[in-house]
Amino acid sequence: MYFSWKGNLKTEQTSQQAIQEKVLPKTQPQNGLSQNKSSTQKPETPATGGKSEEVPASSQDGSLSDNLHGWGLKRNSSHLQPEMPSGIRQTLARNNAYWIGSPNEKTVYLTFDEGYENGYTPGILDILKKQNVQAAFFITGHYLESQPELVKRMIQEGHIVGNHTVNHPSMPGLTNEQIKEEIEKLSSDFTALTGSQMVYFRPPKGEYSERTLAEAKNLGYYTIFWSFAMADWIPLPGGPQEAYQTVMDNLHNGALILLHAVSKDNLDSLDRTISDIKAQGYTFKTLDDLVKK
Repeated sequence: MYFSWKGNLKTEQTSQQAIQEKVLPKTQPQNGLSQNKSSTQKPETPATGGKSEEVPASSQDGSLSDNLHGWGLKRNSSHLQPEMPSGIRQTLARNNAYWIGSPNEKTVYLTFDEGYENGYTPGILDILKKQNVQAAFFITGHYLESQPELVKRMIQEGHIVGNHTVNHPSMPGLTNEQIKEEIEKLSSDFTALTGSQMVYFRPPKGEYSERTLAEAKNLGYYTIFWSFAMADWIPLPGGPQEAYQTVMDNLHNGALILLHAVSKDNLDSLDRTISDIKAQGYTFKTLDDLVKK
């Protein structure tokens, strides 16, 4: 993943791998949305990031920048919070967007992206229940339609379910009306199923612009990025040990961790990871705690 500013920061070479959730066939929309994928499809593989691009003028709000940015971080092995340019911090703060907690508190926020079910979420939920940890799960339209019982279980067991859009498109490529459709269609279907409301939004592929952040805020959402992620949607060469060690090596105060629930390596390492994070004196908190700061 990359940040899209320029300078001498050595950015992490993972944007080719940027949070992928399977390639989808092109089909006609089934749900009235103006995208080319129906809500029953799995979200597509993200495009290469690491750059800023202008989206077509027809989708721009003239008062806000519509440069496409790909979210990413510079890691360090010193357990320090990742660096962040002040300009990006200010843009995020103006638009109720979060990516990390306090640098002065040993807190961790655990989140999962759920584009499709690979058979591991029930086990993840079992571990979270055993460890008494509440997490956030960001789901797509496909996930909601195909896994309603798991979504209801998430809510019943005290977890937050966040909005990852119906079809997993890149937000800067959409008009404000299309953004509204992508977010609100999923939100209304989720409320119909669970009786709960969605208040947190994670941009698909980590792609955003100032305009899209502002639109999510206008729709009443807090945008949630992350301060740590890894290429965990494919089997890791080192298996569960690599998944565990990568998280532990990059742990820092206020860490907002993004994992993918499609990973068996994450499932097999999660119990140990949570136990050892706690053993280092960290406390797991929720996104509700984060936005109240």
